[in-house]
Amino acid sequence: MTARFDAYLFDLDGTIYLGDGLLPGAAETIARLRADGVPLRFLSNNATKAPAQYAEKLTALGIPTDPQDVVNTVTVTTHWLRTHHPDAVVFPIAERPLIEAFEAAGIAMSEDPAEIDIVVASYDRGFEYRKLQIAFDAIWFHKRAFLIATNPDRYCPFPGGRGEPDCAAMVAAIEACTGTTCRAVLGKPDPAMAEAALAGLDVDPARCVMVGDRLGTDIELAHRAGMASALVLTGDSSRADVAATAPERRPGLVLERIDQLVG
Repeated sequence: MTARFDAYLFDLDGTIYLGDGLLPGAAETIARLRADGVPLRFLSNNATKAPAQYAEKLTALGIPTDPQDVVNTVTVTTHWLRTHHPDAVVFPIAERPLIEAFEAAGIAMSEDPAEIDIVVASYDRGFEYRKLQIAFDAIWFHKRAFLIATNPDRYCPFPGGRGEPDCAAMVAAIEACTGTTCRAVLGKPDPAMAEAALAGLDVDPARCVMVGDRLGTDIELAHRAGMASALVLTGDSSRADVAATAPERRPGLVLERIDQLVG
């Protein structure tokens, strides 16, 4: 028996793959866990792709995956809005996958600041002054909208150590000009991400493990959701980062590579 937990949640970029390359041992680890019949879910804070796109990428990399096994901030944000503010008119600062998910869910959207109730900031490579002005007018001038964010990430890592600004950059720009404070930040480490991932599995979070490469999102999610945690050193955080972290916020396991999880 390979599995040590009742369910495994995996971060993607920096944990399973980096950019377009599968990380060593990832396919073998997933295959061994699946052979044991253990539920697996793949989590991502990146809202620039739909779950089906992540499933397609994983399958092409040698890890056959169904879209229902992928939970990202597209699904979590859509669910949050439908649950907590079903009648709200939103302005998404986002790319097509999130906008298309809102359309499919029947969430009302507008670029008219006088109509907007919620500004949704996301990882948006089309961010421009026009979008910032709409958010400013809706929040500061009309004083009717509030701000939420799909995720807290400052940047999205690339192979070779580069990266590009992520959702936190959009949030910072809006907060700076409006004086507002983001009301909700969804995605890891918010427990809503774990709740969405474990939905329908009938497992105790204490018997689940979150595996990822970032202390501030993946490992913090595990702490907030009452799960075990494993940090892989193939992405963002290092052993030095672990040493500099308060003992109660450190991961339960620190692994050089992902296949040590089932070794």
